[in-house]
Amino acid sequence: MLQLHSGHQVQLLQGGEAFFFALVQAIDQSACEVRLETYIFNVEGSGQQVALALERAAKRGVAVYLVMDGVGTPAIPLDWATRFEAAGVKWHIFSPLGRLGLLIPSRWRRLHRKLCAVDGTVAFCGGINVLDDFYDPNYGLLAAPRFDFAVRVTGPLVQTVHQALTQSWWRLQAVSNVRQSDFSAAWQTLQEALKLALQARSDQVLEESGRPSVGAAGVPSTHAGLVLRDNLRNRFRIERAYRKAIGEARTEIIIANAYFLPGRKLRKALIYAAQRGVRVRLLLQGRYEYFMQYHAARPVYGALLAAGVEIHEYSVSFLHAKVAVIDGHWATVGSSNLDPLSLLLAREANVIVDDASFAQNLRLRLEQALTQDGVRIDPTAYANRPWQQRWLDRAAFVVMRLLLFLNGMRY
Repeated sequence: MLQLHSGHQVQLLQGGEAFFFALVQAIDQSACEVRLETYIFNVEGSGQQVALALERAAKRGVAVYLVMDGVGTPAIPLDWATRFEAAGVKWHIFSPLGRLGLLIPSRWRRLHRKLCAVDGTVAFCGGINVLDDFYDPNYGLLAAPRFDFAVRVTGPLVQTVHQALTQSWWRLQAVSNVRQSDFSAAWQTLQEALKLALQARSDQVLEESGRPSVGAAGVPSTHAGLVLRDNLRNRFRIERAYRKAIGEARTEIIIANAYFLPGRKLRKALIYAAQRGVRVRLLLQGRYEYFMQYHAARPVYGALLAAGVEIHEYSVSFLHAKVAVIDGHWATVGSSNLDPLSLLLAREANVIVDDASFAQNLRLRLEQALTQDGVRIDPTAYANRPWQQRWLDRAAFVVMRLLLFLNGMRY
């Protein structure tokens, strides 16, 4: 069970402009090390600010490690690859697709988390990729910025972020060495990863036993924790954190989520909350982005609407947020969607915060998006939507279930 610890400062960052400013500032102030993982690393527009900051840091002797996903970032431009190598930036593409691409089921297990640790003293987590707010690789320029969030954190969980990023890097290096038949190097990197994992477990035990965390003294006592999802020890932690908070809700649940197709247990938790009098509001993607994303989610709306859940669709621009506020004090900001790809297959990271001031800040922003930019779905109109749309919705839902079955997943 996740335990939140005090001694954190957590700053909410809305949109790429605020996130990139804070991230670049931290990188430019780094003295020893920068570790960054992201799904998309795009050096066009404002994303170039991050690339330049990483280059500057490496040139002044900071150890810089960058990991990008092979679907979100199949490659980086040749000129930037050359610049990074000349500066000393160490970078890696996670699970390149190869010739068969996503036809191989194991390739669905993506690196989707957006994490950064700088000097072991400050961390960033959220849903924002290194991608300009007004640009989409598939749709070009956007009329309005994406709706998304991240957090800047200082305090004990920074060490947890740093350990997660370090372990991930060493595992990737070990796999790379094996593929190059360098088994001696692979064994050394695996030993390093094991040492780091044991150290992380030791630190966790010390924290859970009540020993004060290093770096917590003198820092405002915001309770926070990092929740990771992977395909090893942390397969269901993010979903369980959501279900626990929803199950304990007494007055209000607000969730903003880009790709929403929750499994049976999570759907029931939302339905039960609404039935016991909790006001449940969902802000979901209203713009068509992908066939499966748009149509597969809609068959689950019916039971939620029937229970009294309010569903609002955001179509001013692309909604990319993965956040929630419950009862005015519990909040989460991260990379995990509430769909099978995030909850069952991808590497994800969310920060959970139990703090009324932080939660109220996020709630106000979500409230504004709901009332000013969201369009509430009318249950009657949903039930009477054209048969062609209902057929497409059901077909997409069945295809999604079939693909998950082929991947060995039940949802």
